[in-house]
Amino acid sequence: MDNLKNNDSLVCRDLEKKLESMSPFEIKNRLIELAQEDARKSTSTFLNAGRGNPNWIATIPREAFFLLGKWGIAECRLTKDAGDGIAGIPTSRGSGARLRAFLREHEDEEGAILLRGAFDYLVNVKHQNADDVAYEWAEAVIGDQYPTPDRILPFTEILVRDYLAQEMGGGMNVNEIFDLFAVEGGTAGMCYAFDSLQENYLLNKGDKIALMTPIFTPYIEIPTLDRFSFDVVNISANRVNVDGFHQWQYPDEEIDRLRDKNIKLLCLVNPSNPPSYMLAHRTIDRIVDIVKHDNPNLMIVTDDVYGTFVEGFRSLMYELPHNTMCVYSFSKYFGATGWRLAVMAVNKDNIFDKLIAQLPDAEKAALRKRYGSLTLQPDEIKFVDRLVADSRLVALNHTAGLSTPQQMQMSLFAAYALLDRENVYKKRMQQIIHNRLEALWKTSGFTLLPDETRAGYYSEIDIMVWARKLYGEDFAKYLNDNFESLDFVMRLAQESAVVLLNGDGFAGPLWSVRASLANLDRRSYLKIGVAINKILNEYYEAYRASKR
Repeated sequence: MDNLKNNDSLVCRDLEKKLESMSPFEIKNRLIELAQEDARKSTSTFLNAGRGNPNWIATIPREAFFLLGKWGIAECRLTKDAGDGIAGIPTSRGSGARLRAFLREHEDEEGAILLRGAFDYLVNVKHQNADDVAYEWAEAVIGDQYPTPDRILPFTEILVRDYLAQEMGGGMNVNEIFDLFAVEGGTAGMCYAFDSLQENYLLNKGDKIALMTPIFTPYIEIPTLDRFSFDVVNISANRVNVDGFHQWQYPDEEIDRLRDKNIKLLCLVNPSNPPSYMLAHRTIDRIVDIVKHDNPNLMIVTDDVYGTFVEGFRSLMYELPHNTMCVYSFSKYFGATGWRLAVMAVNKDNIFDKLIAQLPDAEKAALRKRYGSLTLQPDEIKFVDRLVADSRLVALNHTAGLSTPQQMQMSLFAAYALLDRENVYKKRMQQIIHNRLEALWKTSGFTLLPDETRAGYYSEIDIMVWARKLYGEDFAKYLNDNFESLDFVMRLAQESAVVLLNGDGFAGPLWSVRASLANLDRRSYLKIGVAINKILNEYYEAYRASKR
């Protein structure tokens, strides 16, 4: 058991204690160093399951984007083509007919069917002018103009709004209308949300907010910054079944803490990160009841990036549309983290505008000064448009917005899902994730309980639960007394070249670990399960030796 000695030069308790104060995404760099070193010295294969970046891409929306790019260039050459590598800019008149002709000429190319389907959807189903749609697409894919409007392109908004209604549980006949703001990935959306909430006096330094934990680390770290210094209440998913296994859901008494009217904001990731479970229907019903009867001014930010990976998902944006701002990213579902594509959705009738209208006169005067350069009626600027202005420090509002080629690709991702009537893509994505999840648990020596609320994009494994189940309470106490919780992922990296993240960094259980099921093949997860089992067994052998 020499490899469990705590004076090891690479893995030692003093170092682990220092690392525990860092974000798991920063600790990951140290784990990668350990794992790569082990892979160089042994026959182990370096396996990084700490990344949420998927190892797949959706090809058809990208084929459509590049094909549309060819048409966009052709449109530019219609106005000027000097043969010197310089062309003009697109024109609107007749562009719809030209796009249809182009698609007929290229009907055998990948992506043409999607382009034609998306175009017909906007023109025939949504009753938009064909030339207007084609002109927006030409300028968008070429990227020759600033985004206009700066919040989101009109036809991008139509497609993405319908996509959200379909995938986030609203249904295509939903009456709720959301204004969308296209942003540079979900991380930008998080930053803009906190920023504008404070800039508009909806949250002030020291105010009480609630986080539904475990949760993606920026939601934990941002509120602690000196600028915000929020009083954070953790609503913990600590419900367990009769056998002591985590269900990663919220007991009623935890949800009931939201009845406190001093809690101004609730942040959640749904399905959760890292447990990867959607909110149970009973939990959603309870939150709805609390808002309606106890805390009607509660503002909610829901991050629903993983909603497409679980059947029957329904976002709080449709359960509490008046109170909820949704942040949705296209990055995971379509394998597009490098594109930085996301939207923020705010209902046209919302609590944010209502609370701004009720601010004291002094704060209203300060906001008039802040946004006075944008309009002669700054009091009438909607909160969603304040988000846009604040994203560019107001002074650069005229150049705000996500780049038009990014918005065009976003439109095609949304259209791809809207036109996939049989949900072929969604079923395939869910199958890939579930197969990998099954492989991980199959070789770990642990039992994965069936659960219809599980998305499975990540898996959070509480090592201490399994220590108790497999080897007893005395062993669990030995483990907790003699090792830092970070020791497990450190040793996993050093001895098996496997990188997982520490779950406590997401405000999860102390001895939990997070495995991403997105970025490795199924065989790799079989190996990771074996490695997890091996490390736990080594601890147990050290425990037995200590008894001797």
